[in-house]
Amino acid sequence: MAGRVRHPIDVKALESWLARHVPEIETPLDVKQFGFGQSNPTYQLTTPSGARYVLRKKPPGQLVSKTAHKVEREYRIIAALAHTDVPVPKAYCLCDDERVLGTPFYIMEFLDGRIFEDPVIPNVLPDQRRAIWADAVRVLARLHRLDPASVGLENFGKATGFYSRQVATWRTICEAQAAVRDVETREPVGELPHFEGMMAFFADERQQPVDRGTLIHGDFKIDNLVFHKTEPRVIGILDWEMSTIGHPLSDISNLLTPYFTARLDPRKSINVHPGFKPRATRGLPTPDEITTLYFSVANPTPRAAGSSSSLELSLSEADQDRERRRELQWAQAFNMFRQAAICQGIAARQAGRQASSEKARRYADARGPLAEFAWELVQSARGQGDEIRDGRGRGKNWPGKSWAKSSIHLFCYDRILGAHAYRGDTCVL
Repeated sequence: MAGRVRHPIDVKALESWLARHVPEIETPLDVKQFGFGQSNPTYQLTTPSGARYVLRKKPPGQLVSKTAHKVEREYRIIAALAHTDVPVPKAYCLCDDERVLGTPFYIMEFLDGRIFEDPVIPNVLPDQRRAIWADAVRVLARLHRLDPASVGLENFGKATGFYSRQVATWRTICEAQAAVRDVETREPVGELPHFEGMMAFFADERQQPVDRGTLIHGDFKIDNLVFHKTEPRVIGILDWEMSTIGHPLSDISNLLTPYFTARLDPRKSINVHPGFKPRATRGLPTPDEITTLYFSVANPTPRAAGSSSSLELSLSEADQDRERRRELQWAQAFNMFRQAAICQGIAARQAGRQASSEKARRYADARGPLAEFAWELVQSARGQGDEIRDGRGRGKNWPGKSWAKSSIHLFCYDRILGAHAYRGDTCVL
């Protein structure tokens, strides 16, 4: 909900700019700030006739990360996806003139729907909960199915080397965040636990998932979606600041995060929901059901030209399945590290008194437990593919039509969440 403005903006300057550049947005404006979200300050603009819009801007002050908070990037992809089957708000304008509001901003449509801050989606019937999650999965699959060039985004990122670049980028970000000192106590934010060990593992390209050049959201999760007011249908995807061309596993693993964090101590971490423990919530799909539905819709195939290579043919079907599962383990470990790094970033902004959420302190305090859990996942994923590669390289037939039907499960939950935790009770999404 929108309420008190915690980060004031120059409303008169905004109204003057709109009168010159977007006259369809009436003035004067009533301005409120949304309380949900930690990255870019977000405001609700209401016109005299009652029309509502949303303004997103970069945070004020000197930012630690040069790659985060890119509202310009958000605007570009939202505008590009306007005429696809991927639901996004209508984009109205982008202003990169910092003289107006101090930092760049853009304005988009206000979507009158439901945002579920709690991904277990309480207070709905089980069949509605299942249908809501199912549509979220379908929307993600449709995004990954898009050819970036078909929407003018062929230069939105590089099709290869995604995870190597991610590792290098997050190393730089984490080192900068760790060095930030509190403006009052002068204490540094500090390095994440096991940081160097995780960096060494993730930087090993032999362990990384094979490249896939798809559009990715970068932070795909239930609370970044707007659902229809009465139907279990996504009407808009929000918060595109981390979008790029990359690996679809990064979005899939991010969506599945609550299933992994359910095992953490809720007193020491954030977004730990017991409702995601096995069979705890009626209607909540299992991870296997989610990934099966995803691949049935996305059916992504390698973008490299040509048919199966001799390398692929050198691996048995069972070995290919194990390699795909190993890639998912790797991606989930990296995703959990990234969650810890994001919380470290919130701690850095909090140290500089730039944090844009009332929940900032809890997120900042969660960085340590999340990093410890990421390290545990790294240990589980480490070396899982050695017996598959055996000097022959890596299979590239990922994931293929048959994988969704495979009897080999997608994640090693017996290692991570307990033996056979999510097996059984299968139902169709």
